[in-house]
Amino acid sequence: MSSVAATPWIRIRWRIFTLLFGFGFLAYFQQKSITVVAAQMMPDLHLSQFQIGLIEWGFVLGYGLFQLPGGIFGQRQGARRTFVIIGLAAFLATIGMPLVPYLLSGTALFFALLAAQLLLGCSQAAIFPVSAGVFEVWFPPRHWTSVQGLQTMGLSFGAALTGPLLASLMSTMGWQRALLWVSLPAIGLIAVWAWYGRNSPREHPAVSRQELAEIGSQDTAAVDSKIDFKQLLNILRNRNVLLLATSYLCMNYSFYLLSNWVFLYLVQERHFSLLESGWLATAPPLAAAAGSGVGGVMTGYLCRRYGNRWGYRLVPLIAMPSAGALLLISVSASNPYLAVAGLALCFAAVELNEGAYWGGAMTVGRGDTMAVSGVMNTGGNLGGIIGIPIVGYLSGEHLWHAAFVLGAVFSILCAAAWLWIEVEQPVDSHSHLAQ
Repeated sequence: MSSVAATPWIRIRWRIFTLLFGFGFLAYFQQKSITVVAAQMMPDLHLSQFQIGLIEWGFVLGYGLFQLPGGIFGQRQGARRTFVIIGLAAFLATIGMPLVPYLLSGTALFFALLAAQLLLGCSQAAIFPVSAGVFEVWFPPRHWTSVQGLQTMGLSFGAALTGPLLASLMSTMGWQRALLWVSLPAIGLIAVWAWYGRNSPREHPAVSRQELAEIGSQDTAAVDSKIDFKQLLNILRNRNVLLLATSYLCMNYSFYLLSNWVFLYLVQERHFSLLESGWLATAPPLAAAAGSGVGGVMTGYLCRRYGNRWGYRLVPLIAMPSAGALLLISVSASNPYLAVAGLALCFAAVELNEGAYWGGAMTVGRGDTMAVSGVMNTGGNLGGIIGIPIVGYLSGEHLWHAAFVLGAVFSILCAAAWLWIEVEQPVDSHSHLAQ
């Protein structure tokens, strides 16, 4: 029984965090893989670059549309079962990419690959909303922003690692075998989670009385596993939830600009070689990793120092205008290496805010965190769905400066929204907030 279990040196909640960290890390590896192997896939499978773009768009579409359904599914099914189901679905989608070409060709192959990426997006959509709900019940509120920042930091490291690792494997075994090999660790992670993971600390046989006391009493806001249409409508009409989603949308224009377009910008506008651009393009995501970790800890400190209202606001109010200024400095810099440094600092400034957003969604959600996080991350992914074609058009017309200026505008709007976000008012306490 958990009441008599000995307290381990590494608390059970941090072991749970490590498993969720693994799901997030693998998710980024799985979703970024196609962008790395595309160069070999296209000639091997006789696919055009436009078709590859549509296949990638399939992932974005599924991922964006299933944020809220994924959060609701997680609340109703519980995190333990949900991660097993979505983990297996993502694994099948990932191994489908290299295996389907052995069975199909031509138009049928294209649609099968598109379906695999759509399935991958739908299955991965629940990962971060459900993770937020797990963090809510497994960690005391003072640690919410820190664990969110640490998880995001790991994702940035995963994004930076995907290219070099897959490229190395592709050079020795080809893209199909490379994708198969990097898919296998997911099975081990799913098995460990199915055995060890639990929905809450009180369900875990290894959690001691001391650790339950350390976690505190936030279990009073139990996960609403019976969330119904009325409560969902209440969430969708909630002013704070909508402001979080809108602000996160604005922030993610800059995020997608920096994460998806830096390599091409360095080649086309700064005239670096492909090899040099590849190495320099790792600087922004590594800086982003540091920013998300630091930002989570910083936001947690500010919440303890100034209370939740201003503790959550201060980092976005300072960091996002700074990110906008850094975008303008970087695009205007005459020295190309100064531009790279500016973009790295800008990405770090953007990612400083992840703890504030996800911790804010947890504080507003309280029991409905998975659904609230799903709404917020739907807004975030709309930032990518809207921003990617905008930047694609502007860059194609050699209007990089306009793309960066637009990023600065979105950064200001993102920060301004925080002046009206009241995180200390949970959804359930103000069902009338839709005014």
